[in-house]
Amino acid sequence: MHLSDNPAAQPVADWIRRAPKAVLHDHLDGGLRPATIVELARACGYEGLPTEDPAALAVWFRDAADSGSLERYLETFAHTCAVMQTREALERIAAECAEDLAADGVVYAEVRYAPEQHLERGLTLDEVVDAVNAGFREGERRTGGKITVRALLTGMRHTDRSLEIAELTVAHRDRGVAGFDIAGGEIGNPPARHLPAFQHLKRSNCHFTIHAGEAVGAESIHEAVQICGAERVGHGVRITDDITVHEDGTADLGHLASYLRDNRIALEVCPTSNLQTGAAKDYASHPIDLLRRLGFGVTLNTDNRLVSGTTMSEEFQHMVDAFGYGPEVFEQFTTAAVEAAFLPLPERRRIIDELVRPGYAAL
Repeated sequence: MHLSDNPAAQPVADWIRRAPKAVLHDHLDGGLRPATIVELARACGYEGLPTEDPAALAVWFRDAADSGSLERYLETFAHTCAVMQTREALERIAAECAEDLAADGVVYAEVRYAPEQHLERGLTLDEVVDAVNAGFREGERRTGGKITVRALLTGMRHTDRSLEIAELTVAHRDRGVAGFDIAGGEIGNPPARHLPAFQHLKRSNCHFTIHAGEAVGAESIHEAVQICGAERVGHGVRITDDITVHEDGTADLGHLASYLRDNRIALEVCPTSNLQTGAAKDYASHPIDLLRRLGFGVTLNTDNRLVSGTTMSEEFQHMVDAFGYGPEVFEQFTTAAVEAAFLPLPERRRIIDELVRPGYAAL
């Protein structure tokens, strides 16, 4: 979301705005500028918006998502996907995404979307991917190279096109696509249902992450990691089901939790989104602090900037308010995210050495 488009945005400390950030879990169709949605809806004749006032629309998305239900949260995407059906719209939205993230201090981003959701006006899967990639390159150009953006192609859990999208990922991986993901309603749609897609990716030496441990417990994370072979876990906060915390503050990790921690399988944690979908009650009791203190590979993310009414800076501020974090903790989160990025090692090292460390040293 454009930083000025969210009327409910909380005050954020200046040093947080300036801090280098990396986001691994950000949905393209969940981060549009409200004004862009209104303009594109008018252009394509979409009449389903609840309001054509951009400020009111931003509030509507946030309120609609504050239901405590993942299923209700996902319903909001019908409006954004409706205006993302042409090459021009996809290029514009991707370019604005890169601009908005860079304006918020993000130096590296992996932005995910489901190509199969953008075919209603005749685009092919390849044309969708080409359009989004072109938009990201344009956004990088507009920011003067302040940000590097890579795409993750998402298969939907409730459809049968995951293998096709995995093949698409492999075909485009040297042209701006960094990896693969599955998303959508977790309940009743276990990750192993898409095992052929993950097997194809592994045979092709292609990266992938899996949404797991958000609406379903540790068993979903186990299936994603041990059966399907996920390199990272989207959300993953329900790993706490396999952790016993004692009254004295000590904790015992189960075998799955130990495996994730010891093998540095990154968790793509999205605090505000977790509150909206009922995965956590409030920021102060969110498990991110417990997981960080126990040594998990925690990364901090937005999930959906429009739908959750958030930015990376606001996620940082929430963590400051809840846990008193300072720059050193956010440097850890940011470094962990870059280290877990689906990028070649030299590129990860460059981002850390040239952007992350100097940026935090300047704070």
